[in-house]
Amino acid sequence: MSSAMDKAKGKLKEVAGKITGNERLESEGRTDQVKTKIRDTAKSVREHAEGIKDSLKRDRS
Repeated sequence: MSSAMDKAKGKLKEVAGKITGNERLESEGRTDQVKTKIRDTAKSVREHAEGIKDSLKRDRS
């Protein structure tokens, strides 16, 4: 599932929880959104590190 879909699913759960008064569903939605953000950040850090690694390899050649 894509990052945008995971984020939307989390937001939908959060809103549904607020509307129905279901605190557990609301909390799950917020948790899903945070997990997606963490996953996106980790991916970005990995990509950035790979770029630095590639740059260092080019400089040594």
